[in-house]
Amino acid sequence: MRFPAWMAAVVAALVLLMGSVFVVNEGHTAIVLNLGRVSRVDIGPGLHFKLPLIESARIFDRRLQVLPAEPERYLTSERKDVSVDFFAIGQIQDARAFYRATGGDEGAAVDRLAPIIKDALRNEINSRTLQQAVSGDRTEIVKSQLDVINRGAATLGVRILDLRIKQLDLPTDSRVIDDVYNRMRAQRQQVASRLRAEGEEQANEIRAGADRDQQVIIAEAERDAQKLRGEGDAEAARIYAEAANRDPGFYAFQRSLEAYRKAFSGNDSVIVLERNDPFLQYMRSDR
Repeated sequence: MRFPAWMAAVVAALVLLMGSVFVVNEGHTAIVLNLGRVSRVDIGPGLHFKLPLIESARIFDRRLQVLPAEPERYLTSERKDVSVDFFAIGQIQDARAFYRATGGDEGAAVDRLAPIIKDALRNEINSRTLQQAVSGDRTEIVKSQLDVINRGAATLGVRILDLRIKQLDLPTDSRVIDDVYNRMRAQRQQVASRLRAEGEEQANEIRAGADRDQQVIIAEAERDAQKLRGEGDAEAARIYAEAANRDPGFYAFQRSLEAYRKAFSGNDSVIVLERNDPFLQYMRSDR
């Protein structure tokens, strides 16, 4: 069965029409190649036309893209290893330069961007100590190298908007971790020794103050006791004197009894006196 000529013409026209139309979605851009040479660039979203069989369109995603990378090991200024895990956020800025540099292959662009980013991070890590790299502000590490990275990325028609360090650790297969732990342990021991020394100094000051206060309290108590004893002795002497003035005979008798009690307090006490000795006057008479 043979097709009419007009049907063949309609089919050919439809094929040519379909080959002359292309659509650019939102967030994308396109370039038109005329026999392999870039003839039109920065074609925005919408319906566009091109010459069939002569021109071809290449469409690129201009939205933000996350560019992953494998963790990289760097050396600090102290020649210590650190492992840096990072990713970049970028977008195609110049479609013409992107096509010329990569042929429109996004994978090739990522492969060519990775060394640029890694070299910039290496320069920044190499200029910092281990403590500054691990515990410092990561935004400062990125900020100082973002312009350098974009100068290299501009040759690919790409702009890096942000660079994020996900993790910055010490490699587990190096001696850095042991060195860091030993340094941290030494620092903690130094702090502990300093705190113990300060505590011992404060304890000695407290003990010295307590001993000084004890001596002062004992001296004041002894002074008060001496004063009270003196006042008591004076009061006792006054009472004795008053009693002696009221009844001298009874007072003499009372004093003699006290003398007898002290003299004969021992079981084997022996006293040799004359018969008329005044000490024995109350033993000879009850008057």
